[in-house]
Formats: sequence, structure tokens, C-alpha cells
Amino acid sequence: MLPEESTYPRDWLNIAERDLARVERCLRDDDPEAAGFFLQQALEKFLKAYLLSRGWRLRRVHDLEALLDDALEHNPELESMRPLCQRVTGYYLIERYPLPGVSPPTGADVRDALLYANQLVAKIRVALP
Repeated sequence: MLPEESTYPRDWLNIAERDLARVERCLRDDDPEAAGFFLQQALEKFLKAYLLSRGWRLRRVHDLEALLDDALEHNPELESMRPLCQRVTGYYLIERYPLPGVSPPTGADVRDALLYANQLVAKIRVALP
């Protein structure tokens, strides 16, 4: 049995930063599918760090839009990030589940999403204690 996940925002932030660096490495290695997966992982952990810093009760969820809904209770300005969260959650699903007829993201897709993701990440970094 695995131990319980940490509820300390800093622990989640540290892993989020590592995942974000992995996005860049995967893009350099011409592996956009892995880059998209790590982008989703990074945003998931950034959002969880933010939410935990606001007293949120940790739950296992990979849907960025669901996490964004929780974050909106603390910062309604994050609503502008909904299209990004929807898009990047799709990268996670494409990498983890067989989805016939669904194309994986290209390097250009992930780079474009990363530009918007960096805006969300910047807002979260500023908001964390």
C-alpha cells in the first residue's frame, strides 16, 4: 500500500517544476506526446499546490478543468485558463488511454499550450506563500 500523498503545497510545487522542465526536454527530443503528458502533469500539480495552500482537501483527480473549478472559488480570474485546461487534459488522455481516431499533439500544439500554461503557472507562483 502506498503512503498518503503530501498535503504540503511546496512538495507539489517542487514536482510541478520538475515536470515543467520535462516538457522542455521532451520537446527538444521531438517527443510531443510525452511533452503533452508532462505539461498536464505539471499543471495538475501546480493547481493542487495552489488549492492546498487555500485549505483544499486533497483528492485524486487528473482533470484540469475540475481542478480549475475548485480554484475559481479562490480566484475567479483563472476562468480565462479554461480552454487551456480542457486542451491539456486531452493530452493526458491521449497518452494514457487508447482513443481510436484521436491524433496526438504535435510539437507546435504543445509549444502553443505551453505559452498559455506559463501564464497560469506565473499566477500560481505569485499566489503561493
